[in-house]
Amino acid sequence: MLRFAPSPTGDMHIGNLRVAILNYIVAQQRNDRFQIRMNDTDSQRNIEGKDTEIMMVLEKFALKHDSVFHQSEHLNIHQTLAIRLLDEDKAFVCSCSDAQLEADRDSAKANDVAYRYAERCQELSKEAYTELKESGRPFVIRIKKPDEVIIGHDIDSFVILRSDSTPTHNFAAACDDMLSDIDYIICGEDHISDTPKQIHIKNLLGYENDTQYAHLPVILNEEGKKMSKEDEASSVKWLFEQGFVPDAILNYLVLLGNSKAPKEIFTLPEAIEWFDITHISKSATKFDMRKLRFINREHLKLMDDKQLSTLFGFADTDIGKLAKVYLEECSTINELKEKIGSIFTPKDFTGEWGEQMSIMAKIIFNAPAFETFDALTKHITDESGLKGENLFKPLRYLLTGAGNGPELSEVYPYIKSYILEVAS
Repeated sequence: MLRFAPSPTGDMHIGNLRVAILNYIVAQQRNDRFQIRMNDTDSQRNIEGKDTEIMMVLEKFALKHDSVFHQSEHLNIHQTLAIRLLDEDKAFVCSCSDAQLEADRDSAKANDVAYRYAERCQELSKEAYTELKESGRPFVIRIKKPDEVIIGHDIDSFVILRSDSTPTHNFAAACDDMLSDIDYIICGEDHISDTPKQIHIKNLLGYENDTQYAHLPVILNEEGKKMSKEDEASSVKWLFEQGFVPDAILNYLVLLGNSKAPKEIFTLPEAIEWFDITHISKSATKFDMRKLRFINREHLKLMDDKQLSTLFGFADTDIGKLAKVYLEECSTINELKEKIGSIFTPKDFTGEWGEQMSIMAKIIFNAPAFETFDALTKHITDESGLKGENLFKPLRYLLTGAGNGPELSEVYPYIKSYILEVAS
């Protein structure tokens, strides 16, 4: 089974979304189950409603799950397993004060060495655990450090149960992965230091099943720095607000760092057919807004015309086709809305071309319907005598609300049935 395990502590980040997408794709390729697990054990950082938002985002990307749960539902299990390690002498109680631990960190920093727990409480007996519980003094439970290095990491005795009896991230994650039999973990490179700790926890709990790991390189912003919450483009919510469609965002994130993709524009079902996680570059990849804009434009071109028109308040294939005419100069839904909105917004007759526009509007209002743009312009010329720039410049403002854009002959076929509304 594979899983996506976000924390409900903020908006969905594109790095997290990338992890979710790739886990889902690999699960589909393996004909395996896909689980959503909300890592909500850090109650102080959780934001109410963010778990629902995360589920809604996953739904927009058609990432269907087989099961979903919150880690907090397993609190009793986490506590029971921690006590079991304590009883088996694989963990110990630690009553070190925050001041003591901070002094240790300061000392390590002053000596330019990595901080490691001083092991001062490791020999406390099981009776000490009972005494601490009865005394009401704060304590934590630490797991005993491994005797050997685990995948290149020298691990010390880290905390698995906090003083409020809630599990730490690594302990809860390892326990839940074990309970759900998660055997393939795809996560961000920033979690690479968590992996050996979780392996150590599962080893001590007697979990023997093999687990594969794939760590995805970080995504850099356009300045070459790791993307953070300060980068607007890092937020999936922000990308939606800017007018990027889910298919395009997914396409881009699957393509990111993947030089062996057989095609540049694709859908999720197509990606499932050919995606190979071993082809993802091990180097950090830079977020390229221009590339995303290009991919978004291509997906808008692929959309059903009538469906596309609904994004602008219509249910008309002609309006969808009109929007696609503007895709030569637009890349997002927002940009298209501005163009379509300008066409259907009441026109300003007080500007430089206002007089000619007024003349044309009256002619159009009293004219029969014209099938072609040439027939319309001939009729306006015959009725008004306007020619050349005096004809086409004000006519463009009258029909589109803008001084430049696609050829009017390309626009007219899709607005002719709305001509009285447009030319007003």
